[in-house]
Amino acid sequence: MNIKQIRNATIVVEYAGKKFLIDPVLADKGTYPPFGPALGYPDALRQDQFNPLVSLPTSIDEIINVDAVIATHLHLDHFDDAAKEILPKDIKMFVQDEADAKELGDAGFKNIEILKEDTTFEGIKLVKTKGQHGSGEILKLSGNVCGVVFNHSTEKTLYVAGDTIWYEGVQEVIDAHKPEIIIVNAGCNKFLDTNPLIMGKDDIYEVHKAAPNAKIIASHMEAVNHWTLSREDLKSFVDEKGIASNVLVPDDGESYTL
Repeated sequence: MNIKQIRNATIVVEYAGKKFLIDPVLADKGTYPPFGPALGYPDALRQDQFNPLVSLPTSIDEIINVDAVIATHLHLDHFDDAAKEILPKDIKMFVQDEADAKELGDAGFKNIEILKEDTTFEGIKLVKTKGQHGSGEILKLSGNVCGVVFNHSTEKTLYVAGDTIWYEGVQEVIDAHKPEIIIVNAGCNKFLDTNPLIMGKDDIYEVHKAAPNAKIIASHMEAVNHWTLSREDLKSFVDEKGIASNVLVPDDGESYTL
């Protein structure tokens, strides 16, 4: 397989001969207001910086040249207005539930399928997994999310965890599927007075302890205003823990063949 980090949680996965675009955010740098009061959220860092904070590392034509799209959920930093405009309306689209299917159907998409625990696409098994998008009061705002496990006889098992913190649901996925590659959203994004919405350093260390032989790829970093964990700090942390060979921290545009 080949995994290419695009920007934020947007990645392109080539798996068993098919290409998947996951969580497409395709707008130009600085298109949207920062996450915070302007969007109905609590205060967060960098209220003077519009999202995305960085430009796409490659052309949109290259990014959308795929066989299917997977939307783990429809927050603005995972499926944006530009993606609704740009993506072909007949492209195969996988979503987590009826609500997301309706929203994308209303946007004109015509080939939408809700992920299940036994979905197949072109011989590739796709298993919808649970996620917990934060803890405490912020869960009322953050809503439902999912991840997905990819499985095929010719490939290693891949687990795209989506927007989740470390909790027992992630442990259960690892125990059940024994993924050899795990992609985590790792920017420790949060609002000023809330618990983190996605994984930080300690969460990633727990993932490693649960799957010590897996390669872990850290996505969702430094691209929207409420991030609190930098790539540099994560790299220092995994160096200190002696797990730098297990935890990969890609730059935007970087890819791995695994």
